[in-house]
Amino acid sequence: MPLLKGKSKKVIGRNIAELVSSGRPKNQAVAIAYSNAGMSRKKK
Repeated sequence: MPLLKGKSKKVIGRNIAELVSSGRPKNQAVAIAYSNAGMSRKKK
C-alpha cells in the first residue's frame, strides 16, 4: 500500500504503522515516514 501524503502527526503515525507492519525496523520506518512528509525528525 502506498504511503499517505501529509505532514500531520496522524498521517506520519499511520505511515510508520504501515511500514512496521510490512517488516521494516522501527527506526527505519520513522525515517522513511518523516522523509515522505518532507520533514526531519527532531533530535532528543
